[in-house]
Amino acid sequence: MDALDVARWQFGVTTVYHFLFVPLTIGLSVLVAVLQTMWHRTGNERYLKLTKFYGKLFLINFAMGVVTGIVQEFQFGMNWSDYSRFVGDIFGAPLAIEALVAFFLESTFIGLWIFGWDRLPKRLHLAAIWAAAIGTNLSAYFILAANSFMQNPVGFRINPDSGRAELTDFVAVLTNKVALVTFPHTLAGSFLVAGSLVVTVGLWHVMRNSGSADTGAYRFATKFGSWVVLVSSALVVLTGDIQGKIMTEVQPMKMAAAEGLYTTESPASFSVLTVGSLDGSREVFALKIPYLLSFLGTGDPHGTVQGINDLQAQYASQYGPGNYAPIIPVTYWSFRFMIGFGLAAAAIALLVLWSQRKGRTPTSRWLLRAGLVMPVLPLLANSFGWIFTEMGRQPWIVFGEMLTRDGVSRSVSLTEVLTSFTAFTLIYATLAVIEFKLLVRYARAGVPDLTPEPTDDDTDDAERPLAFAY
Repeated sequence: MDALDVARWQFGVTTVYHFLFVPLTIGLSVLVAVLQTMWHRTGNERYLKLTKFYGKLFLINFAMGVVTGIVQEFQFGMNWSDYSRFVGDIFGAPLAIEALVAFFLESTFIGLWIFGWDRLPKRLHLAAIWAAAIGTNLSAYFILAANSFMQNPVGFRINPDSGRAELTDFVAVLTNKVALVTFPHTLAGSFLVAGSLVVTVGLWHVMRNSGSADTGAYRFATKFGSWVVLVSSALVVLTGDIQGKIMTEVQPMKMAAAEGLYTTESPASFSVLTVGSLDGSREVFALKIPYLLSFLGTGDPHGTVQGINDLQAQYASQYGPGNYAPIIPVTYWSFRFMIGFGLAAAAIALLVLWSQRKGRTPTSRWLLRAGLVMPVLPLLANSFGWIFTEMGRQPWIVFGEMLTRDGVSRSVSLTEVLTSFTAFTLIYATLAVIEFKLLVRYARAGVPDLTPEPTDDDTDDAERPLAFAY
């Protein structure tokens, strides 16, 4: 083990942990805005209750996401200084815009939304949550544009004197075809997570408190969340199909690694299960679906998909001696876990809708248990999707331009990286417990009571202290 190995583990752990909060923040911000819009248009009190209820869960998650996200920028300078030096001219531009425009837009209007209840006009208050939701989604786009440069470098040149990548076309970076398809795919996955949380909380209250006055609100939330899950699942499949074709075009090794395809095939089959040799150089046994991989990769059932061995020979000739294949078991199984967990969440949503058909109240304990684990499934799908995306690019940190081993900080020792890795892991574990307990506590509390509190009529509203709305 050396500093490179620990630095990779640290970045992987902190990034995956941070991304547990990101999709829920992205999706829930829009769903809360939709619920408030429904209240604004109809005046129905149950929509207001659901807005404040899920808004509270959104704020808890948003705060935790901000805390864990700050660490990401520091790691570039601490553990990956050579990478930062090489690509900083390009990578820094979208990240700076994300911080200066998207994040400030998001955080400013979230503050107005939190403290603006009964103080701002209803339309302005509604606009505040929509502005925050738009800021959240813009933030995602700029970060994905930066990441997409690592997958498919565009809009740059290499300075022969400094050896650094220099930005030549910022529009090309923002319109990178990888970013253009990754963004809607990420949004669809985020709504899958957010919809699942809405379903879980609503279903729990429907089944545990079926006789309460707010049962109607919970039933609506359960159905609303289920439809969000089903629609977003369909969009995940659609955008994922487009993404697979672009991935095959710009990173053919990643597609070959996703399948564990060692030799070039036309047509190529998609394997449900593959057993390979211990050295990962050949296939021993596979259960396959004919023509599917060719269609996923090229759009043609008879299309040609290049194999790992052929691509390895091509890259060795193009870039020099070395192993240019990622860790095949990781890419193979992370790709399938991504698909499987996402489909499982959609299946549960379908069962939830079926259980409430024609006004029925679900009673199955198995359905309740499935509902309780439902938010975890799309979170795992998102996490394995990013593990596949980043691990499938290896050994490149910037595809075709810089190897991962060349991006690590040379002056940081193994002890220093190991110390920070251990500290961050322990801190994040503590934060995970806090986040889980807060979400469970406020989810169990249910929708708020909107009965106005008695106030002193002699006190001017302007003289009252600014108070947190929840």
